[in-house]
Amino acid sequence: MSIKVIIMGAAGRDFHNFNVYFRDNEAYEVVAFTATQIPDIEGRMYPPELAGKLYPNGIPIYAEEELSDLIKKHDVQQVIFAYSDVYYPKLMNKAAAVQAAGADFRIMGPNTTMLKSSKPVIAVTAIRTGVGKSQTTRKVCDILKAMGKKVVAIRHPMPYGDLAKQACQRFATYADLDKHKCTIEEREEYEPHIDRGIIVYAGVDYGQILAEAEKEADIIVWDGGNNDFSFYHTDLYITLVDPHRAGHEVSYHPGEVNLRMADVVIINKMETASADGINIVRENIAKCAPNAVVIEGASPVSVKDGNQIRGKRVLVIEDGPTLTHGEMTYGAGTVAARKFGAAELIDPRPWAVGSIKDTFEKYSHLTNILPAMGYGEKQIRELEKTINAIDCDLVIAATPIDLTRVLKIKRPAVRVGYELQEIGSPTLDDVLAKFK
Repeated sequence: MSIKVIIMGAAGRDFHNFNVYFRDNEAYEVVAFTATQIPDIEGRMYPPELAGKLYPNGIPIYAEEELSDLIKKHDVQQVIFAYSDVYYPKLMNKAAAVQAAGADFRIMGPNTTMLKSSKPVIAVTAIRTGVGKSQTTRKVCDILKAMGKKVVAIRHPMPYGDLAKQACQRFATYADLDKHKCTIEEREEYEPHIDRGIIVYAGVDYGQILAEAEKEADIIVWDGGNNDFSFYHTDLYITLVDPHRAGHEVSYHPGEVNLRMADVVIINKMETASADGINIVRENIAKCAPNAVVIEGASPVSVKDGNQIRGKRVLVIEDGPTLTHGEMTYGAGTVAARKFGAAELIDPRPWAVGSIKDTFEKYSHLTNILPAMGYGEKQIRELEKTINAIDCDLVIAATPIDLTRVLKIKRPAVRVGYELQEIGSPTLDDVLAKFK
């Protein structure tokens, strides 16, 4: 008799774990996926084209709220937890609910989920969403490219459309973004690489993705998502920690896994962090990753004409995931607004519509900032409607992309940039020198 399994996920790690471990594995029967964090994933089907010979009809995806009932209905024996950025008490609350329904609660580790590449792999990971992985990945790619290496980035999955069509995606131009109907969330991760001439792969089947990336890369850079750990065995493991959220490096799953696996730890945002926060992070690095190289870093904000902000009533738009499941109450846009003397940060909540209004209700810690939610065309249009309804003098956009490419913003707007800067030594150049 095969073991009946449900995989808890958020359209990322869950699909990967299935593909590398459960697909075509007759010892198990995966009866369902559950979904959370990302809107509009439940109610869909993991397609038969990806599910393999054991699942000719595909695998249904349900809302996580139905989990206990599903366990009892299908006599499920194991529940696999497979998503990221989860506070330890919440993680164990979920484990308790699973066990109370009668099933085992299981978390799969690197040995059963990491794939081996024929090319060197450098992973960039973090202890929480919004620490600075993307800017670090960009810098790593720049350094390797300057060495004369052919670099390909593989991004943690964001499959929000047709899963079968998104099995293996390659992005080299803006036309590719349009071809694959990318959301704001996807564009934020892919566009900065494209701007640098770096090819990006992403999708659903990371075995197929790896095989394609290896054909055109000297070195592969794993561009992590949330605080998940790498899908690939690595030759250098980089983990970012955030002194603004000191202590989170040892209290969120699976961020602590990243910290303990790190060859290099980057303490980011030091220029705006408290001394106490920095000290707490240092102590936890010493406990969990005593042999790691520690790099000190900053993420200074830049605005092309900061004087436009002075004295204005501003709407600040920040990176969505950083504010939502990343739980930050501010981001680079807020820092820029204060730095350049904005008169007022407008509270966008009274104007929010549709799913944007729902986002504020779900994440009640958000006040005078607007998360750039864009997980689908409908939500993108609701974001646009919300922005244009707000009474403000100026929009400050602090997402990794130019929002005006996908939104028609009626107010004057400025864009905030931020790049990783190392403080002193060692530097990324030092730790990457072995790849010359």
